[in-house]
Amino acid sequence: MRYLVFVTLLWALSFSLIGEYLAGRVDSYFAVLTRILLASALFLPLLRLRGLKPGLIGGLLAVGALQFGITYVCLYQSFLYLTVPEVLLFTITTPLYVALLDEGLRGRFSVGPLLSTGLAVLGAAIIRYDNISDDYLAGFLILQLANATFAAGQVGYAHLIRRYRVDGPLYRSFGLFFIGALIVVLPAYLLLGNPERLPQTTLQWGILGWLGLAASGLGFYLWNKGATLVDGGTLGIMNNALIPAGLIVNLLLWNRDADLLRLGLGGAVILLSLWINKRCCALRVKSAGI
Repeated sequence: MRYLVFVTLLWALSFSLIGEYLAGRVDSYFAVLTRILLASALFLPLLRLRGLKPGLIGGLLAVGALQFGITYVCLYQSFLYLTVPEVLLFTITTPLYVALLDEGLRGRFSVGPLLSTGLAVLGAAIIRYDNISDDYLAGFLILQLANATFAAGQVGYAHLIRRYRVDGPLYRSFGLFFIGALIVVLPAYLLLGNPERLPQTTLQWGILGWLGLAASGLGFYLWNKGATLVDGGTLGIMNNALIPAGLIVNLLLWNRDADLLRLGLGGAVILLSLWINKRCCALRVKSAGI
């Protein structure tokens, strides 16, 4: 649990730094690629493949491609359509995907997360009820894909480590996580990136450095290590702990003119969706006699 708390604090500034200094200024594919390369520089020298089963190697590549590669390509794209508070609020559906995927891997299914996701969509509509444009809907849907792949990576990593009973420090195999992300992002940058929109200031390069080494390298390792030590419910809750911290930072420092009433009302509906999901899960457990 302490790993998840620490990374929540570490990531609290990330959304605002991306939204305020990088989005729309620095090519998003280049920004994600830089983060992966810097994080890889920390873990590839520690990589030890001896003794790792092929299934584990393939699984680590897959969760890296999902949790970092696809997730962050989509996240950076969403900032082109949404404000930082909106991005933060709309990541609140991640625990619903965590619950669905965790139950699926355990051979169970519940309609609670599906109903809750629908209510969360309603909350998103309230926040921009007078300006629901095609761009806004595109941003929301792109972010939902990011939420789903981020959840899949977390749940998948925890299940991999438990299934293969990895011995020794997890950092010796974590370099595969970033290789998996690179497999997705490098072709994306080569095909879709804009080499003319590179960082122009020392501040932008510094932010990319911090995001790559601290938020991505150290952050992703400690977050995934923490995911192996808690149950799916706790992991889902900790996914949402970032939201209030990130919102407070953004609203106090950068977005003081935000419509707090609308954000609060929409956010309350989204929170209600999580409460309904929790109640549905509790009823399912009770009815099963667990």
